[in-house]
This record gives sequence, C-alpha cells and structure tokens, in this order.
Amino acid sequence: MRPLFPNETERKGARARLRELVREHSLEFGDFLLASGGRSHYYLDLRKTTTHPEGAYLVATLLLDRLQSSWPDAAGGPSLGADPLVGALAALSHVHGRPLRTFIVRGSAKDHGLGRLIEGHLREGDRVVLLDDVVTQGGSLARAARVVREHGAQAERALTILDRKSGGGERMAREGVQLESLFVIEDILTPEEIAGPAPHSEAS
Repeated sequence: MRPLFPNETERKGARARLRELVREHSLEFGDFLLASGGRSHYYLDLRKTTTHPEGAYLVATLLLDRLQSSWPDAAGGPSLGADPLVGALAALSHVHGRPLRTFIVRGSAKDHGLGRLIEGHLREGDRVVLLDDVVTQGGSLARAARVVREHGAQAERALTILDRKSGGGERMAREGVQLESLFVIEDILTPEEIAGPAPHSEAS
C-alpha cells in the first residue's frame, strides 16, 4: 500500500481538520458521569465525529497511516466505541488495496443465534491491533484484550482517537498492550478548558 500522505504537511493538515471536527461535533461542557465512574466538566462524544462523513474518513485515514509501520492481521475493539471505526477502516483499507479484517467485541455474549462474544473476522493466531474512540481508565480496552486472547489471538498494541490521560495507558501496559493515540486531551482542549470553571467563593 502506498503512503496515505505524500508528506508531513498533508498529515498535519488532516490531523488539524479532525481536531476541528471533534471540537465542533463532539465537545460539550457541563457535569457528566463517565463510563469509568468518574465525573467530568467536559464530555467528548467521539461517535458524533466517527459517524460524520468527513470525520469517519479522516479517522480511518489517520489510523491506517499509523498501522502501516506494523501491519496487523486484524483490528477491532469494544462496542460501541469501536463500531464506527472498524467499518470505516475495513472499507478504506480495501480501497487502498490492502484489505484489513476487522471485528467488534460485544459487551456480553448474545443470548440467541450463535451466542458470539466477538462479531466479525477474528481468527486464532491473529496479530491484532485494538481500537477505541476514547480511552479514560482503559477498562473497556483491557477487557477486549482479554477476550481477544481467550479466542487465541494476540493483542500487543492499541490505537485510540483520544487518550484522556487518566490512567488508561498504564492499565493497558499492565495487560501487555502499548496504547497509542491520535490525540491526547491537551491537543483538543485549552489549559483553561481542562482546568474547568473556578469554584465560586462565598462573600465574606
């Protein structure tokens, strides 16, 4: 497969445009309960970007660009975060002449049909890259890594769009998986936005 970007300027331009889309479509401020159980004054719903036509294309292109250095046999991750990623990635890899098999790890096994925990194209012995849209503490990805290994595949690398830098990288390292991201939270939010609103002080 030919390089996806002819030069570094094009790569940086795609990344900058993706950041704009994330801020436009995915960023909200308020008081939010995270999947990890923590609370945050901002929320990034990356599915609003990964299901956007241009956003899906840019995410898939930048992820494929990262994969070229060490091409896996398959890529996939936990539902729902990975769902839009795997479809866009599979389609774009086919367009570029190097089809990549993808899969999704369900939250629980189906209670009908074949009762699968993994949907898609994962084979025993595959070298796998795990995918997710956002990583906070890494619980969903860590579980996906264990499920993949139980199915006889190897997971040693994970890619996410955004790492909130809240312990996810360290948790994945304990699972033997190296976490990489297109962005860390400081790339998306300003220092003032990360710090949040100042607490109100009572008048003396």
